[in-house]
Amino acid sequence: MPKSFESFKSAALAEGFDEVLERVWAPDTALDTHSHPFAVKALVVQGEMWLTVGDETQHLKPGELFELEHGVPHAERYGSEGATYWVARLNA
Repeated sequence: MPKSFESFKSAALAEGFDEVLERVWAPDTALDTHSHPFAVKALVVQGEMWLTVGDETQHLKPGELFELEHGVPHAERYGSEGATYWVARLNA
């Protein structure tokens, strides 16, 4: 696991991602099913979240990665402490 945002960003840009940012989510936030015009690779660094794609839900905690191709419908729910993740995007 990268030790800093800068190391995550450097690695992601070297992999070909074109945008890297930190997302901070408020406690108990829930996002209904939606999709994005970009692919993502993200690392949870604080809190917890649940990512639902189709009938499968992943419970993600600090140190865990998730990836989504662009256009994939998904829902997100964040825990009682909220969540922070570093995300690399590859815009379509």
